Formats: sequence, C-alpha cells, structure tokens
Amino acid sequence: QVRLVESGGGLVQPGESLRLSCATDTVILDHYAIGWFRQAPGKEREGVACISSEHGSTYYPDSVKGRFTIDRDNAKNTLYLQMNSLKPEDTAVYYCAAELLDDDCSLHPLDFSHYWGQGTQVTVSS
Repeated sequence: QVRLVESGGGLVQPGESLRLSCATDTVILDHYAIGWFRQAPGKEREGVACISSEHGSTYYPDSVKGRFTIDRDNAKNTLYLQMNSLKPEDTAVYYCAAELLDDDCSLHPLDFSHYWGQGTQVTVSS
C-alpha cells in the first residue's frame, strides 16, 4: 500500500528554487510526523526537514536552515518542501517518510520505519 508519493524533482541551476511535493492521506497527515530526507551518491541518508503531527512544529539541520521550508496542505493531503537558493551540494534523491512520534520530530532516518516514498531526484548544476 503506497502512502507517500514524491514529485517535483528536476534539474535546476545554483541559486534557483524548487518545490517538492509528497502526496499522502489524511491518516498520515493527522497522526504521523513527516520528514524529508535526502541521499547523495556515496553518502548516508540525512534529514533535511521534519514537521510534527499535531502542532506542526518544524525542524531543520543547519545545512538547510533558512533555505528550506516544510509545510503541509491538509485540504490537498500533501506535504511540501520549498527549497530556495539551491546549491550543487543539495543534489540528491529526496524522500519523504512518516512515523508515529507523539507530536515530536526527528531528522534521523533510522527513527522512521513505517512509511517511505520512492524518492525524487534533485540535481543542482550549471
């Protein structure tokens, strides 16, 4: 049962913006923390954003803070990752994931075991 579907990836130039979407369902949005993660070739998967289930608190690592924004549209059952001022080092496959974290959040991929999307490629290159 597919419960997370990412879209919106592509090729952009440094400094440009991109918005990723993660389509899901009401149960996921209402009860699960949702995180965005990325994995570049030869590197470990890392968290870039997380939003908690109840209060919508958001968390970011320093590497993307101020450039990336996670938000959700409950009416559309969709979560977004707005990425601004993109850099070549942001190139990776981006995934959304969902986990029951009691209105908490995490940027650690190992804390997410319930649901993962299939990923969408983001390439930042001139």
